Amino acid sequence: MVAATPSEFGLHNREVKLPGGSVEPFPGQSTESLPTRSTEMLNKVELKRELGLFSAVNLNVGCMIGSGIFISPSIALERAGSVGLCLVIWAVCGAISLMGALTFVELSSVVPRSGAEYSYFLEAFGSLHKFWGPLPSFVCAFINVCILNPTSTAVIILTFSEYVCHPFAHQMSGMTPESQDMVKKMIAIVGLGLMTVINFMSVKLYVRMQNIFSVCKLVVCGIVILTGVVLLCTGETENLSKGSEGSAASPENLALAFYGCLWSYGGWSTITVITEEVKKPEVNVLRSIVITLPLVTAVYLMMNVAYMTILTIPEMVTASAVAVVFGDRMLGVMNFIIPVGVAISTFGCALNNQFATARLCYVAGREGHMVEAFSYIHMRRLTPAPAVLLQGLLAFLFIISGDIKSLIDFCSFLVWIFYGFAMVALMVMRKTKKDASRHYKVPVFIPVLVILVALFLCLVPIITDPTPKYFLALLFIGLGMILYVPLVYHKFRPKWMNEFTYFIQVLLEVVPPENELE
Repeated sequence: MVAATPSEFGLHNREVKLPGGSVEPFPGQSTESLPTRSTEMLNKVELKRELGLFSAVNLNVGCMIGSGIFISPSIALERAGSVGLCLVIWAVCGAISLMGALTFVELSSVVPRSGAEYSYFLEAFGSLHKFWGPLPSFVCAFINVCILNPTSTAVIILTFSEYVCHPFAHQMSGMTPESQDMVKKMIAIVGLGLMTVINFMSVKLYVRMQNIFSVCKLVVCGIVILTGVVLLCTGETENLSKGSEGSAASPENLALAFYGCLWSYGGWSTITVITEEVKKPEVNVLRSIVITLPLVTAVYLMMNVAYMTILTIPEMVTASAVAVVFGDRMLGVMNFIIPVGVAISTFGCALNNQFATARLCYVAGREGHMVEAFSYIHMRRLTPAPAVLLQGLLAFLFIISGDIKSLIDFCSFLVWIFYGFAMVALMVMRKTKKDASRHYKVPVFIPVLVILVALFLCLVPIITDPTPKYFLALLFIGLGMILYVPLVYHKFRPKWMNEFTYFIQVLLEVVPPENELE
């Protein structure tokens, strides 16, 4: 359910009970149950800038290096058909991601608010037309908050559970498949609960945790890379020497190979989702992007070279988890390092994904494109607590629903639709906001090139392989457009929404952002 702008209903002016202070109760409600706040904490309630450059880089690394590079580099190799073309595609995807990230840096300087594409669409198109202007931003928020990101978080945390159980595969072999699945889901739910608590409690706690996880996953990547370097130095080059032999260069295969690689690079826009929590965003957003993308591209290329040094193309293509097969082959009794590394990597990635999506939900709630209560902030912890809990609940529902991996197939399709629109938003604001402050201005050919890439990735698969998953993605976009008409354009608001908002305030001790408690 989506509400109109909060200010229309006066809820942002609601007072809370404070020690030694006056109380203005909600009509018909007792003041006794209202949340309290100590007098030394009577400050402006808003998200705080807790992320420095190191944490911003770690955040990007944590979101980009998830399960993909450990589990499914075989997707690109299967579609490319050769070692040489596969490595070229990985490098090109790194360059495309860097170009997209640089355009988002300019967008974040023109629109210095959290929310990434959502905020850019609202700023670029919102004032152009009363009906059509806010529509792209609402659809973007609806798809990301309610479908894409909770599903992605659920799949990532289920992968975490899978690899937590991997060292105990022998002990679990006597269990029925149904019992094994139940155990894995229970572990996934515990992991989801833990990361939700972290994001609920404190941004500083989240920063410490994601810094640790990012360093750990880079250590695991380093072990794989170092092993590959040792193999190359000892003359293990037979697989790599095949070069471009067997390349499959059809448009459909290329598009699907790019999907596989770009999915692993996914997360490069995360830092622009949380701009309001970055220290000195005018310099640190750009610096974090310039550091992260080349670093991750180099790591991905070297890890693929390491895999391909010891594993043949058929072995990689048939492997459900390439890194685990690599570890079993090369690390001997130390092979547990890989599943442990994947578990750490996926948990950190899911933690980051939930953190960023909660901020998108928070920003959309402030603009009236999401339930108003999801834009509120915890009085003491200064986190968007309702938005965090919503993401935890939605991911929980996807976990227990069973087969959700099929939903991930259309993620890249939807993501690149929004990326393409973001490039259009940049071009529009080059005209409508010529005098806006820009800490960085990307060369014009870059957004044009990213638009062409987005068109290729969105049109070629649906033309060459019109499977239901692409039409399901379009169906969700259509559903968002339908909901937009009554809930946002006509500002329909159920009568019970006031009571629901008050209930959330009292239950979670949250208040509207940027509201002085006096």
